[in-house]
Amino acid sequence: MQYLAGLIFSSVLALFAMFISNLEIVKSTVNFSPLIIAIIIGMVIGNTIKLPEVLKPGINFSLKKILRFAIIFLGFRLTFQNIIDVGLEGLVVDAFMLISTFVLTVFISQRFFGLDTSMSYMIASGSSICGASAVLATSPIVKGQMHQAAMAVATVTIFGTIAMFLYPAVYKSGLLPGLDDSTYGIYTGATVHEVAQVVAAGFAVSDQAGNTATIAKLTRVVMLAPLLLFLSFYFAKKHATHGVNIREIPIPWFVFGFIAMVGVNSLSVFPKQTVNMINQADTFLLTVSMAALGIETSLEKMKKAGMKPIYSALIVFIYLFVVGYIVTLVVHKFLG
Repeated sequence: MQYLAGLIFSSVLALFAMFISNLEIVKSTVNFSPLIIAIIIGMVIGNTIKLPEVLKPGINFSLKKILRFAIIFLGFRLTFQNIIDVGLEGLVVDAFMLISTFVLTVFISQRFFGLDTSMSYMIASGSSICGASAVLATSPIVKGQMHQAAMAVATVTIFGTIAMFLYPAVYKSGLLPGLDDSTYGIYTGATVHEVAQVVAAGFAVSDQAGNTATIAKLTRVVMLAPLLLFLSFYFAKKHATHGVNIREIPIPWFVFGFIAMVGVNSLSVFPKQTVNMINQADTFLLTVSMAALGIETSLEKMKKAGMKPIYSALIVFIYLFVVGYIVTLVVHKFLG
C-alpha cells in the first residue's frame, strides 16, 4: 500500500504523456515518443512542485521495479526470426556499429570531456543500442545518478530527433550514393538512436526501407542483453579487491526474462492481437518509469554537468552518420 499513491501518480503522468504523443500536431512535427514526453513532464513537475512524501516510495518503485518488468516484456517486440530476416549483412553492420560506437563513446567522453564512468557508459549504451530504454537499463549497473541518466536520455533524444529528419532528407536528395531502400533501412536501423525514430526515418522513405530499418533496429535491441551481462561482470571485476566471486556479481536477471520473452514470441505462443496488447502495455510501463525518472531528476545537477555530455554525444552522432554509411556500403559490397 505504501507504493500505491506514487504509482498512481506516475501512471497518470504516463497516460497524459501517451495522450500528448498521439496528438496529430505532435506526430507531424517533433514526433516524440511518449517516453520522452513523460520525462519532460516529470522534470517540470519534479523541479517546480514540492511533492508530498507519501508519493516517493511509489515513484521510486516505478523507476526501479516497473522498469525491470518493462524491459522483460520488450522481448515481445521481436523474434529470433527477425534477426534471420535482416540477414548476415544487417547483423554485421549492427554488430560493428554497436561495438565501435560504444567503445568510442566511452573513450571520448572520459578522455576528452572528463565525464565520469557512469555518465560515459550511459551515453554509450543509449547511442549504440536503443536510446532511453538502454540508458535506464544500464544506469543501475554503472551506479548512475538520476540527473546523469536524465542527461544521457537528453543526448539521445536531441541527436536521435535530428537523425529522424536528417536521414530521409539526405537520402532523398541523392547524397547517399550506393544505397537503395533496403540498404538505407539497414543503415538507419544500425545508427539511429530510438526505435520510434528509426521507424519514422525508415517509413519516411518507403515501406521496404521502414520494414528493414525496424528489423535492423530490433536486432540491436536484442544486443542489449549481452551488453548488460558484460557490464555486470566487468564492473564486478573492476571493483573487486580479492578476485571475483560469481555470487558477488550484480547480474541483471531481468535480462534473462527479456531473452525468454523473445523466445516465447518466436514460438508464436500468443496470437498477434495479444502480442500487440502486450506491446502497448509495455510502452505504458516504460512511460511510467520515464515519468518517475523525470520527477527524480534535478535540473540544478544537470546544469552542473554542463555541455560536455552534449558535445560528446555530438561527436558520436557524426560518427554514426558518416562511418555508419561507409560501413553499410562496404558490408553490402562483400555480403550483399
